[in-house]
Amino acid sequence: MRQPRRRAKNGTRGQAVRVKTARGRKTSSTRWLQRQLNDPYVADAKRAGYRSRSAWKLCQLDDQRKFLKQGARILDLGAAPGGWTQVAAERCGKSSTIVAVDVLSMEPVNGATVINLDMADPESMEVISAQIGGKVDVILSDMAAPTTGHRQTDHIRTMALCEIAVEVARQHLIKGGVLVVKVFQGGAERDLLNDLKKSFDNVRHVKPPASRKESPETYLVAEGYRG
Repeated sequence: MRQPRRRAKNGTRGQAVRVKTARGRKTSSTRWLQRQLNDPYVADAKRAGYRSRSAWKLCQLDDQRKFLKQGARILDLGAAPGGWTQVAAERCGKSSTIVAVDVLSMEPVNGATVINLDMADPESMEVISAQIGGKVDVILSDMAAPTTGHRQTDHIRTMALCEIAVEVARQHLIKGGVLVVKVFQGGAERDLLNDLKKSFDNVRHVKPPASRKESPETYLVAEGYRG
């Protein structure tokens, strides 16, 4: 796997970029911009041709658990802007079938079918079934609700999306399949973990190095779907 480089081109650690608060820009926006400019995963995602730094998270999850296999059938939920879809296409090869779904518009990804769809829509399951034409080996979900700044509210809203991903998995995963789903720590994810243990042989929390330490996000990797 191509690991992000953490040093400047001259072989020394690059100096942090400081961003001044401009007129009309909120302090929180300035902090976000400064963090982006000093994040090695952001810079290396651009160098690697990935659309988002989160691509590294999937790379690291797969390096650890080895669930992206050649020729696999993949359903990628919450795919925009397409970083995870790119990684799946890269690692599973031309013989794979990859369907990427998001409520937001997303540019095409070579080797994948992109669907603009709201997973909260009751008819979304039928649309996915028609597009996939069968069961899938792996379901990826990096879905997260827009943040409000209130941690508990964000947790509850994201957990609702997790429940949708689990329901999709129960309908579309093959026996022995894998579900990877993002959760926010806050209490309710324990109920989801216990629920998944009833349907999968192995379920674990994984926080990849690319996930910021201060972020409440972590990932549940559920392997060996019992059907």
